[in-house]
Amino acid sequence: MNEFVTYKSEENYALITINNGKANAISPAVIDGLNLSLDKAMQENKVVVLTGQKGIFSGGFDLKVMTKSPESAKELVTSGSKLSLRMLSFAKPIIIACSGHAIAKGAFLLLSADYRIGVKGDFKIGLNEVLIGMTMHNAGIAIAKARLSKVYLNRSVNNAEIYNTKQAVDAGFLDVVVEEDHLLPTAIKVAEMSSKLNAKAHAETKLKVRKQDLIDLEKAIAADLEADISINKQ
Repeated sequence: MNEFVTYKSEENYALITINNGKANAISPAVIDGLNLSLDKAMQENKVVVLTGQKGIFSGGFDLKVMTKSPESAKELVTSGSKLSLRMLSFAKPIIIACSGHAIAKGAFLLLSADYRIGVKGDFKIGLNEVLIGMTMHNAGIAIAKARLSKVYLNRSVNNAEIYNTKQAVDAGFLDVVVEEDHLLPTAIKVAEMSSKLNAKAHAETKLKVRKQDLIDLEKAIAADLEADISINKQ
């Protein structure tokens, strides 16, 4: 789709890969590439498998953009929230093959997908916004409330607790953890199974199940547009 996001069409699914530097940061160009890839997946009527680089799915928003100006930070956070809204309401199943660390927006992408597969190893999963001085935005809170286990919600959002992959399953960031060499094969197997779902029934049921969550997220995005992105220093 662009130099940071690639799209490969297979028989029963589309493989979308993020490749943007050491942190695999979510930049405006990455979001554009992901949106174009989702457009194409819909056109081709394909289940989506989304993955990152070896060892890292994504370290979150591009800090160069976030620190450039309050306006650029707000624009990036808003476009990221709208991407999550799109993913949560996407008509086709979205499976994430989480290839390693998933922090901040990387973890929010996990919370925006239908099925999440992680890899065993010394990887970190979680929402570190409060840890780095960012007051959590309304949309982030809405997504976390919708998808995280209630027991882990405050630990994850208020306390910025970071988990290993096993703990991330309990928290609600991941559904299953596999050996690294089984990551893509497992994701492909899930995608092939998902492709057998009745497309209309899946899309309509997803919207029913997530109706209130989607309403809450839309309201949260609107509230964030009226507020400032708060990044505090100690």
